[in-house]
Amino acid sequence: MTGYIPHTNEDIQKMLDVIGVDDIDALFLNLPDAVKQKGRLNIPEGRSEIEVLDRLNELADKNTVYKTIFRGAGAYNHFIPSVVSSLASRSEFLTAYTPYQPEISQGILQAMFEYQTMICELTGLEVSNASVYDGANAAAEAAVMCMTRKRSDIAISDAVNPQIIAVLKSWSKASGAQIRIVPQVDYKTDMDAIAGIMGDDCAALIMQSPNYYGVVEDMQQASDITHDLGGYFVASVNPTSLMLFQAPGEYGADIAVGEGQPLGNPLAFGGPYLGFMAATEKMMRKLPGRIVGQSHDKEGRRGYVLTLQAREQHIRRERASSNVCSNQAHAALTATIYMAAMGKRGLYDVAKRCYDNAHYLKEQLCKIDGVSCNYHPFFHEFMTSGVDGKKLNQKLSDQGILGPFEVESSLLWCTTELNNKDDIDKVVSIAREVMT
Repeated sequence: MTGYIPHTNEDIQKMLDVIGVDDIDALFLNLPDAVKQKGRLNIPEGRSEIEVLDRLNELADKNTVYKTIFRGAGAYNHFIPSVVSSLASRSEFLTAYTPYQPEISQGILQAMFEYQTMICELTGLEVSNASVYDGANAAAEAAVMCMTRKRSDIAISDAVNPQIIAVLKSWSKASGAQIRIVPQVDYKTDMDAIAGIMGDDCAALIMQSPNYYGVVEDMQQASDITHDLGGYFVASVNPTSLMLFQAPGEYGADIAVGEGQPLGNPLAFGGPYLGFMAATEKMMRKLPGRIVGQSHDKEGRRGYVLTLQAREQHIRRERASSNVCSNQAHAALTATIYMAAMGKRGLYDVAKRCYDNAHYLKEQLCKIDGVSCNYHPFFHEFMTSGVDGKKLNQKLSDQGILGPFEVESSLLWCTTELNNKDDIDKVVSIAREVMT
């Protein structure tokens, strides 16, 4: 915990003397009385640091901390090497104010440039920005990139993470665009329905693979259908899965987006995370946020610059591609350190262990009488039905295990490299008890 020491009365008086006013109230004379706070704020009296720490620990003890996790649904429990937090927490990077104006620091600019390079290598696309708020926001930003005067509607698969769909629907209320939902059948996007829903007037199709239910979609087919209809294809992807499956650039995606949390950022009660975005060179000038480039000064020394800044702060408001696209600099830096520390081989090993563990878990669960499994190809998440989810999760919770996510009457399971064989066998044993 960081201690915050308030200004003393002497400190305050010195500052007021420099400014040339008698008291703090004089700083707010220009405000209408109607907006001023009357009397004392309704907040408790201050406490000592010891008392505050005791209270925080008391509140923290109310949390249930699970040692073993079999849940994903968009946020994933991966091992994070010690070097990641050790470097990311250095004072050069971690400050009270995030590096919001990176042009003042060559170090932050270089970190952003390296982050962009790694995202391009992962996605197989030519250009990346320096991140946006989160994966759902990235998908909404991609939708904006695809809109034209003649085509403003966006199609999205119903098998995409519901949070992404919800964000798009909220955004569409202000943009005037219509969100067209492509139905899913048995946890997969209905490919036969794409053409009819998109027609020849839809700007883009957004699909996710692995999708919300863990299924690996046929992204090549979806990309081909979309381009035949004259639309853009936006791929929402899990970055870890790209070490085993086709990169978006390989099946012709115009834009790739996703949640960067699996890249070295902890679960942390839901944030802060980062949204990554990559695109073809043709789409580069539509990418929101910041793009860092490498250059040289007149003496030939390498340097880094903000090549593009498509924000309302930097260009006229009506020409800005976004006004909510501030990069998650520190979360992106953390992802960069993680990817550099793991290396290509390390990232592949993580993905392979996730894959192997999930397939072993599914194989064992499917041996239980009454358990029905979804047999679509998957990465490290899959659906089962036939088990009382509430009863199972309660039994697992009693054993310090966070169980699968309940999706209606089915269960969405997830494993990562942190789930070993003993963990899996224990969960299967408990599931078998619930079924008997």
